[in-house]
Amino acid sequence: MNTTIPKLPFLLSLLLSLSVLIFIALQTPHDSKTTSQYPNTSTSKNVGGLRIRPGYSSYDEYIQRQLKKTLNPKLREIWTTRDWDRKVRVFAKFFESLKQRNLLFNDSKALSIGARVGQEVLALKSIGVNDSIGIDLVPYPPLVVKGDFHAQPFMNETFDFEFSNVFDHALYPWKFVGEIERTLKPGGVCVIQVALSRRADKYSANDLYSVEPLVELFKESKLVEVRKVDGFGLDTEVVFRKNKRRNI
Repeated sequence: MNTTIPKLPFLLSLLLSLSVLIFIALQTPHDSKTTSQYPNTSTSKNVGGLRIRPGYSSYDEYIQRQLKKTLNPKLREIWTTRDWDRKVRVFAKFFESLKQRNLLFNDSKALSIGARVGQEVLALKSIGVNDSIGIDLVPYPPLVVKGDFHAQPFMNETFDFEFSNVFDHALYPWKFVGEIERTLKPGGVCVIQVALSRRADKYSANDLYSVEPLVELFKESKLVEVRKVDGFGLDTEVVFRKNKRRNI
């Protein structure tokens, strides 16, 4: 018997198995950290008091629209000249109030989300919270580093305190909040200022009609307080504290 000739059934079985494996591999989506995997928002989405504005066919299109505001030379000149002192003064007043309510401390490691040119960061430093930094799509050294608030460029449990007044610019609010909870230390405080009584500007990506949808997004935190404020078109301040780890 000649053993050098393979058996035909075996070859057919092998070829069939390889074909099946190749077909499965081609049909299976591969994990990728590219922005193209974000959902399409060409149609409006409403979820119990939180409306995602329609019109974006891709995440890149959303980013480019946000950059149109951030890089607008007229706006940047206003932010860094006539608006500068006034905003630093108002933010310092907000943060000083948080210190008086034991929600912010001089030794807090603080983050300002969507900080533009860094007035919030300078305000934090001016009241003694020296370990403070901001993130924005366009950096403004040394106060603001480059970062997307849908995917913060920081390690887990980095900050004691996080502040933002740009929730309305989040295309994916659940990712915005998820990144806050990821980078906030257990027991850390997050303060978000939002507009409920009026619609936000043309660059906003969502509309919030009540506090409840925002509270529901925070899965690992407790609501501390809600109060009225007057903050550059924003009227409501919502404070959360991330849950502490349970001792086993």
